[in-house]
Amino acid sequence: MAKKRIAVTSETSTGLNTRFNVPGQGELTRGQLADRIQQGLEPGYHVQKLPDGRRIPRSNPNGKESDNLG
Repeated sequence: MAKKRIAVTSETSTGLNTRFNVPGQGELTRGQLADRIQQGLEPGYHVQKLPDGRRIPRSNPNGKESDNLG
């Protein structure tokens, strides 16, 4: 079974991803997606916490660019 692909649907002028299309869930905010990842509902992704407290969804590294967020 192919891994579902999460796609970025909106970003700020500085390139911060803010909204995502998650197959089976629809459009989610960065925080909503981070919650799902931390709950283990989105395999293949992890959350990076910035010093200012923001949680940033990231694809797990695997050497492929085709499944990166962005």
